[in-house]
Amino acid sequence: MPGPGSYGALVEEAFSQCHLPVAIYDRDLRTLRASLGMARVLGVREDGMLGRRLSEIMPGPLCEGAEQAMTGVLASGAPTTLRVLGAARSGGRPRVWSVTLSPLRDGSGRTCWVQLTALDTTDQYWARERLALLNEVSARVGTTLDVVRTAQEMADVVTGGLADFVTVDLLEPLFHGGEPDTRSPGTGLVLRRAAHQSVLPGVPETVTRVGEVDHYPECSPPARCLATGKASLHPVLDREIRDWAAGDPARGKLMRTHGVHSVMVVPLAARGTALGVAVLARHRRAEPFDEDDLLLAEEVGARAAVAVDNARRYAREHATAFALQRSLLPHRLPANQAVQAASHYLPARSRAGVGGDWFDVIPLSGARVALVVGDVVGHGLGASATMGRLRSAVRALADVDLPPDELLVHLDDLVTHLAEEDAEADTGPEPGIVATCLYVVYDPVSCRCTAASAGHPPPVVVGPGAAAELLDLTPGPPLGVGGLPFETTERELDPGSLVVLYTDGLITAGGRQVDTGLDRLRAVLDRPAATPEEGCDAILADLLAEQPTDDVALLVARTRALAADQVATWDLPSDPAAVAPARARVADRLAAWGLEELVFTAELVVSELVTNAVRYGGPPVRLRLIRDATLICEVSDSSSTSPHLRRARTHDEGGRGLLLVAQLSARWGTRHTPSGKTIWAEIALPGGDPV
Repeated sequence: MPGPGSYGALVEEAFSQCHLPVAIYDRDLRTLRASLGMARVLGVREDGMLGRRLSEIMPGPLCEGAEQAMTGVLASGAPTTLRVLGAARSGGRPRVWSVTLSPLRDGSGRTCWVQLTALDTTDQYWARERLALLNEVSARVGTTLDVVRTAQEMADVVTGGLADFVTVDLLEPLFHGGEPDTRSPGTGLVLRRAAHQSVLPGVPETVTRVGEVDHYPECSPPARCLATGKASLHPVLDREIRDWAAGDPARGKLMRTHGVHSVMVVPLAARGTALGVAVLARHRRAEPFDEDDLLLAEEVGARAAVAVDNARRYAREHATAFALQRSLLPHRLPANQAVQAASHYLPARSRAGVGGDWFDVIPLSGARVALVVGDVVGHGLGASATMGRLRSAVRALADVDLPPDELLVHLDDLVTHLAEEDAEADTGPEPGIVATCLYVVYDPVSCRCTAASAGHPPPVVVGPGAAAELLDLTPGPPLGVGGLPFETTERELDPGSLVVLYTDGLITAGGRQVDTGLDRLRAVLDRPAATPEEGCDAILADLLAEQPTDDVALLVARTRALAADQVATWDLPSDPAAVAPARARVADRLAAWGLEELVFTAELVVSELVTNAVRYGGPPVRLRLIRDATLICEVSDSSSTSPHLRRARTHDEGGRGLLLVAQLSARWGTRHTPSGKTIWAEIALPGGDPV
């Protein structure tokens, strides 16, 4: 320490006038010297500090903690720094001091004293706190593309760090992905509670629950905030707050009960669009909000609003894609006598959005039916639109009665052309289009199933009383890849068999491997289900315990067989004289079926079809009648030449046969077979009721 003399007196005089809080303590932690700044901070005279400990001047945990730190410095001889929160400024935040404790040594090097130096770092400390809160908002708000979850994340981050109680109310359309509209019917503003949070358990400061509607009068701060787009700061005695509380007794009572003394109202707006309002209140923290808090709340609200708007836009796009996909999928499965079918489509709930899975049941000629399941690689509107185009193409190709392998060849060509068009127009989000498809045709007359696959998982077949097994087929490449040809697999099925078609989202749900998913699917199908609907429900309950991350399309069909007395077949000679006996046989069969009303129409149709086969086709000629939901007349021959409908001129002697068939039948067409072709026509039954 400085000794006596002029130099020492000068040092002591300068020390005593120092405005920086500085003090020197002995080994008993008693004050030896104290600056003028230290005396002002502690609120005592300088001579009132000498010989006294900090805890004696200002009792409390802060001074006791500082004394413990000084003891440590005296023992170790190493300096240390600590942060101390002091008393709050008048109407403001608590003061924050950065305290440095330095050892002072005598001539022998022994630590005998400790020097305390304090710096007022209040502004820097709270600036760092604001920056930390903004960083936390950036990291924690908007982690999901869900409007309600995003609002709750904002409330969670702000509560405790900035406010004691927070509410986030949004305009109603935001919850459905719609465009926000600040106009409300009647007077005032109607908002829906998206989130709230409190430092108190159970959020007792509000009677409005999340998801409920809250009404704000036009004169209330939230309504004014949303209308003007400006944040506002209100002490508890503010006239607007008093009027608002007076007009809402329940809200006013809660404010008084919990001692709310300061309120901020912040607009939530993004990209020039108002989304809602956040209300922040303090009742546990003594200091009221100030202008710095308001600026911080505005910044938090702006960042959170962008996250909410992103979630809204995602919800809108997801809803649009889902609506598009739903509109492109079958609204109901068509009634038919070949199979009893049930289906289920479940969109993915992920950031990628809905995908391009689809299914279909397509009635074919000859009482047959086509079962289709496909999957477009990718998600979003592009995948949904591509799915719609492929489904339409499959139905068009199915109407031509192409075999499954040929249908997939044409579909593969279509996908290649679509990919080229998208590449030229630069409209596709990703280069190329890749899809898988499984096409299965079932004939209830022969009970034969014919299937071909373009990179799609095989169907599962369950015979009556038998174990579930995968249909053994050779899958070709996915559509759009090209290379290998497609192969057809045929198998006879017992009546009452289940045929299950699905997309890979079903078997890979929950991160399962494909083989594991197939094993679980077969295990479920080994338990008999009374109806396809029950089988569909059992599969979904077992394999989709959680919401899938990929779309799922499921189609379950139970096969039926037409009875022997519903089908009549005759081999005819390739001779014009065979037409009359054919008409007679048709008349006799219809009489046996109780369909005498159709004899005249059926005779005309059969006469024209048999005549056409005899004149332009080749032997053998075969006539088949099928009594199904309609009366189906089929004539087959060995020629692959397809007839064409044309309008005969006035003086033509022929050319009216197919026109007559088209007029008398509900549908007609041609399908090619390995041995030739079959011309068919469907005649509606009396009353139009299925048999």
